[in-house]
Amino acid sequence: MPEVMVVANRYISPSQVSFYFGLTGSLSQVTNIERKTMTDTDTNGKTTFQVICKSWSLHSRRVLRDSAVSYPIVSFMKKIPSMHSTRRVYRGDSGDPRDLLFTVTLSSLTQKVSKTKLDVFLASNTSKVNSDFKVIEASSSDKSCTIYAGATVIAQMDENCTVTVYPHVDYAFIFTLLVILEDIKEEYRAMKPKRFVFDFNGPDFMSTMNGFMN
Repeated sequence: MPEVMVVANRYISPSQVSFYFGLTGSLSQVTNIERKTMTDTDTNGKTTFQVICKSWSLHSRRVLRDSAVSYPIVSFMKKIPSMHSTRRVYRGDSGDPRDLLFTVTLSSLTQKVSKTKLDVFLASNTSKVNSDFKVIEASSSDKSCTIYAGATVIAQMDENCTVTVYPHVDYAFIFTLLVILEDIKEEYRAMKPKRFVFDFNGPDFMSTMNGFMN
């Protein structure tokens, strides 16, 4: 499989990389995620990714940092207005169009939130006729999803939130896509109307009706 480098070369391994995608709380807070680099025989290292959420920002700006470096890796923000929940991802803590790395959008406006599908377009893909990558959730019953480059699988997350990134694939890029997936799902959960169940035979209903009739 050809090398997939989007964020930085240092996040590409010749071996398979696995990490646990464990969000501590919602994305409205600072979130720490531990990543373990795995080979066939042992653990090669450990990194903490930190998602800094600037909730005061109109565009819901998120900044991804790696504890191994002293500067932001990427940042992303919501496009406003946007019917497809578009997120634009920039190099470092930038918002300059010249630093745009890629854009993520919902594949369809009519899709179910419980089975989200995302299209990913690299900055060089200006026509956006066909996406460069896709993120597809398996079902509404778990958190598993698969990330594709064209028809080729490059990473997967199982129902236990264990992520497997295939060799020569930028795992910081994969991590960023998973954060955006969770960010979009969180946004739609907040927008989902609440359901109220009213018991017409219950004491509250009967006492209210008696009050109207007396």
